[in-house]
Amino acid sequence: MAYAITRTCCNDASCVSVCPVNCIHPTPDEPDFGRTDMLYIDPAACIDCGACADACPVDAVFPVDRLTGPDAVYGELNRDWFRDHPADHAWGAPVFPRSLPAGLDLGPGPLRVAVVGTGPSASYTAQALLRSTGAEVTMIDRLPMAGGLLRHGVAPDHQSTKRIAESFASVFRDPRLRLHLNVEVGTDLGHAELAAHHHAVVYAVGAAADRRLGVPGEDLPGSLPATTFVRWYNAEPTVPADAVALDAGTGPGAGRAVVIGNGNVAVDVARILLTDPDRLAATDIADHALAALRRSPVREVVLVARRGPGHAAWTVPEFLALTRLPGVDVVVDDHPEVRDALAAAPAGSTAALLAGLPLERLDGTAPPGPGRRIVLRFHAAPAELLGDGRVEAIRLVGTGDLADTCDLADPGDRPGSGELLRTALVVRSIGHCGVPVPGLPFDDTAGAVPHTGGRVLDPATGRPLPGTYLVGWAKRGPSGGIGANRACAEETVHALLDDAVAGALPVPSGDRRSFDRLVRTRRPDALGLRQLRAIDRAERARGEATGRPRVKLPTVPALLAAARR
Repeated sequence: MAYAITRTCCNDASCVSVCPVNCIHPTPDEPDFGRTDMLYIDPAACIDCGACADACPVDAVFPVDRLTGPDAVYGELNRDWFRDHPADHAWGAPVFPRSLPAGLDLGPGPLRVAVVGTGPSASYTAQALLRSTGAEVTMIDRLPMAGGLLRHGVAPDHQSTKRIAESFASVFRDPRLRLHLNVEVGTDLGHAELAAHHHAVVYAVGAAADRRLGVPGEDLPGSLPATTFVRWYNAEPTVPADAVALDAGTGPGAGRAVVIGNGNVAVDVARILLTDPDRLAATDIADHALAALRRSPVREVVLVARRGPGHAAWTVPEFLALTRLPGVDVVVDDHPEVRDALAAAPAGSTAALLAGLPLERLDGTAPPGPGRRIVLRFHAAPAELLGDGRVEAIRLVGTGDLADTCDLADPGDRPGSGELLRTALVVRSIGHCGVPVPGLPFDDTAGAVPHTGGRVLDPATGRPLPGTYLVGWAKRGPSGGIGANRACAEETVHALLDDAVAGALPVPSGDRRSFDRLVRTRRPDALGLRQLRAIDRAERARGEATGRPRVKLPTVPALLAAARR
């Protein structure tokens, strides 16, 4: 019986490298890699060896005959992908890990690289350097706990996805790696100081800024970016427990939440808002979020999308999980253009996923009905948020023939009549952009640090800044899941090693010991590996007492106190 990859696929291609018959596609050297929702196993070529299941870091691979209930569809998805994408299972030329030539003169000591961040892209970068070279790596994070988006971005009901952290455990244990937590680059240390102690500095700082709607009322209480909501339920210590008030609204909109956007983050927000809190109680969700969800009056979530069903940004696995949420109905707001799009949807398309869902006209002026439901509202954009001191409603306008554009300006000038939607909570999930990194150039228009292939560019000359690199969302923008960072990190590391061989890396004036002293001087409460392990033990112990994987410490003082113990 063949194996199949299921919804928790991380796309890091660990399974591809161990498959003896090359039946898992797209592979990292194929054009579709990084563009598909997940990887797929060809049932006609699979020999049922199980090597892929053993290698999978997130437990996403199972024999097809063991897929039951909601997961049964993944056997068909794997098979159908090869119907539309005939694959050549012949082996290509072997690819060997990069390394540095013996005897390469980099100045006193080995290659030293600083990596700013400890999330997936940073961890893949450190992993590639430690596995293929004799480099010494320094990882720095502004928070007292490592993990980045793996800890503070992955939804708590996706525990299997978080298991990829186990594949990074050896990175943090490596004797050539130094860890400095609770240290902020740009505040406690500057780029020039990092560069003075390392041959190269790699920034894995993500894309932390939220795009704005640019409409009146956007800053009313009750309107917040999705990043705040996600960090709130994941106990990110810079987001206070009272950052989200689910029960603060009154009137007919108190039971309704509106999420602007329909990507995976928007789907996560909708799912967490309506999931039975008793189910979430078995996860590592923040205690304050769990308590708020137990009190929450929200029983209807409206996902508002500017474009039509064929342009939905969610991935197939995440959408399928949404439609199978126990006790929650998923319906499509009935409009003529939506009905036309669903009727014309080709098999296998994003719109075709919605074909079996009920079409119901949403009355946004009335309170939500009984039960819990998610409403998919297409061809609509926010024109303004209304309320007396707090969000009480949002006015939507039809996007009409602008459905295929990316312009969010002047929504009031769009064709179509306005529609009032009573709500007490609006979550904006319309994308992210980078934030300036002190000491690095920044393109305000693009919202990103300028680079080519991961090499940061000097805008004055258009040439790479020696020894300065990007990886992850900071490099490629807010796209791709956790596993996409593996190939992204390899590209950046290859660029760094090419520069080392070419003699293009500056020789640092300081050494590792002097950098450690500098960190202790600037940030006496900086944490290292021993303290990280103490925090991890404390959180796991708290979780064990209540039958949960861990109970996160939600504030910086609490994390520091656990570290000292």
